[in-house]
Amino acid sequence: MATALIHHPYAAPPEFDALPPAVFKASSVFFPNVAAMRTRRWDDKSGYTYGLHGTPTTFTLEARLATLEGAKHVLLAPSGLSAITLVDMALLSAGDEVLLPDNVYGPSRSFAAHELKQWGISCRMYDPMDPVSLVVALSPKTKLVWLEAPGSVTLEFPDLRRLVREARVHAPQAVVALDNTWGAGIAFNAFDLGEGQAVDVTVHALTKYPSGGADVLMGSVACRDDALHQRLAWCHSRLGLGVGANDVEALLRGLPSLALRYAAQDAAGRHIAAWCAGRAEFVRVLHPALPGSPGHAHWAGLCSAAAGLVTVEFDPRYSAAQVDAFVDALRLFRIGWSWGGPVSLAVPYQPKAMRALATPYRGTLVRLCIGLEAVEDLVADLEQALAVVQGAIR
Repeated sequence: MATALIHHPYAAPPEFDALPPAVFKASSVFFPNVAAMRTRRWDDKSGYTYGLHGTPTTFTLEARLATLEGAKHVLLAPSGLSAITLVDMALLSAGDEVLLPDNVYGPSRSFAAHELKQWGISCRMYDPMDPVSLVVALSPKTKLVWLEAPGSVTLEFPDLRRLVREARVHAPQAVVALDNTWGAGIAFNAFDLGEGQAVDVTVHALTKYPSGGADVLMGSVACRDDALHQRLAWCHSRLGLGVGANDVEALLRGLPSLALRYAAQDAAGRHIAAWCAGRAEFVRVLHPALPGSPGHAHWAGLCSAAAGLVTVEFDPRYSAAQVDAFVDALRLFRIGWSWGGPVSLAVPYQPKAMRALATPYRGTLVRLCIGLEAVEDLVADLEQALAVVQGAIR
């Protein structure tokens, strides 16, 4: 009986069709014969060899993400950070140098300062809002240039076209990679920035907007070049990176509503940013679509949307403890990392601890990640929390 249950010959008829893609779970993938086992390929997605290298479910998500980002090839990773480190490890060797913008995602900087350093790979920081800073940092050793648009937490939007152009001219041997999590493949096309400029690679924390449910950890790496994809794909294989089929299913379920959710959170973010700009407690409101925010003109010249992130800089007269009290007083904004889910989040930051170069921010920062709550309720929540801080000061 046990053998009959394991080797049962029944196969369901193939005509079933429905909107959700089928969920295929497998470690072992069967071959009809030894010749097929020896010749079948996974790296070009022409066949299946082992669960870790792809199933119809993962191939479907990768194809849809390629369409979203305007790419040709996509690889899935267990997280956004895993996608970043995959690019680093696939493209850098001992003696090479990587350039990071000073407002880069913090864990990316930490990986460069620790693992890459101990592997003999050097890292230099540049000011993304000053293209000359990038030119000065580039050298014949530079093999990878990271871009981030906008910057992590502080949301400065750089001149992406100019940065890519300078990298091409002064370090033609370097691959240009962009963390495209904020743009989500919706705000702008990283593989067609206009004026003949494009990045080589994008990474995307699918944990954020594509998932939308705050319940999945996943990342992706996208590119157009076949040879570059091969370098990434084989490193991906050697590292043993894989994602669970149920998580892929959740991403596939979230993608159809991505554009609607992104638009709603974008609109709410702009409303919150404009409201914050009228409050005396804040000396600066950072949001790319807000006039006066660093790089607003670059955003306006490239983008059609702006996501749902807003960062406020408190007047320096408010101590870090008082800003913490403001965050603690929020009722709808929860305290937690990440963003892109249905629940709004708030996290305080000390700008000096986040930057290697000089920072223009003197007050404590609070990043507001706008969820899907009614915007008038979020404004009321911010207002009551500010009243709590003002009452404590009096």
